[in-house]
Amino acid sequence: MTTPETALAEKSFVKTYFPPTRLAVSGLFLLNGTFAGAWAPKIPEFASRLGLTEGGLGLMIMCFGIGSIILMPIAGILIAHFGTTRTVKGATILFLSTMLLLSLTPTILLGAIAIFFFGGLMGAMDVAMNGNAVEVEKSMRRAIMSSCHAFWSLGAFIGATTGGFLMGALGVLGHAALLTVAGAVLLVFIWPHILHDAPHPSEERQKVRLPMTPLPWLIGLMALFCMVPEGAILDWGALYMRKELGASLALSGFAFGTFSLTMAVMRFAGDHVRDRFGAVKTLRTCTVIAIIGMVVAGTAPNAYVAMVGFALCGVGISNMVPIAFSAAGNLPGFAQGVALSVTTVMGYSGSLFAPSVIGFIAEHVGFALIFALLPVLFLVVLLLSHHAVHADVRERP
Repeated sequence: MTTPETALAEKSFVKTYFPPTRLAVSGLFLLNGTFAGAWAPKIPEFASRLGLTEGGLGLMIMCFGIGSIILMPIAGILIAHFGTTRTVKGATILFLSTMLLLSLTPTILLGAIAIFFFGGLMGAMDVAMNGNAVEVEKSMRRAIMSSCHAFWSLGAFIGATTGGFLMGALGVLGHAALLTVAGAVLLVFIWPHILHDAPHPSEERQKVRLPMTPLPWLIGLMALFCMVPEGAILDWGALYMRKELGASLALSGFAFGTFSLTMAVMRFAGDHVRDRFGAVKTLRTCTVIAIIGMVVAGTAPNAYVAMVGFALCGVGISNMVPIAFSAAGNLPGFAQGVALSVTTVMGYSGSLFAPSVIGFIAEHVGFALIFALLPVLFLVVLLLSHHAVHADVRERP
């Protein structure tokens, strides 16, 4: 039997730990991740429709990266002018149309334009929603970044694992239309609850001026080397499963799907783990697990073993990127958002540009060798892991 005291305590718990602003920013991560995940099983169909080789698809993915690198800094400038709230709302509205554009494009030129805006608007939305998450963290005075990224991973899992089935059942255009409508409905629900923050005009000049001290760049490098393998799995995991391990269209989507599922589960626990053991120890443990997972995936004899490797990689990478973003967003001595912008751009450039290079190399050596060698990047993360101390809640003012 629920007493008034119990009901009051439950209400206070929900208000303290799950305010509407936290749920709203989590919804933005879920939406962005679902579209990213839906892109993974669409890649083989997109390449087939436009007659692209691995090298040609690599150029397309480079357009994805160019769009992000161009629009992410613009999003940072818009945040300085208008705050994260208005920026993330505008970017999300535009982003909702991109899956339809990718599904309708009939030529390579139009495909390049569509993927440019898909990558650019995904990146712009990403900068704004990460900035909004930092604002919510500060308003709540507790870590929430890992759980926000968990919702991104949950969305990526949903998008990746349902994409092949939905395209088979509804067709490519039907799948894109369903995804767009679902995203619009979610945005309507969370729209009024997105945390409103004021513009920061005094920081506008600092946002476009590069930091002159090495610390933000080192954390950005850490994020970069965390996200290159993540981008490789997103863009090439399904093709690796299909072409080199003989997986079906539906099964190939589980390359990124299993990765995203384990990543989501671990990210939901990540804030508690980080608060319990500290960001540095958490980052180092996760990095070692990621190394093991990537080696297993790259040396797998069949698709099912590769899925186990990708799942382990998801466990490892799960809290590496959120820790880097939290560390950057809370660096002492920097104007709000400066280091976060550097880290976001550097990190996402890794997941956006590196896969295009991987595509060119894979034409000659195959994807298995690439996945087996990517853990070298994680060794650099281990060397830089002591900088993650800035992500700890106790380090925040």
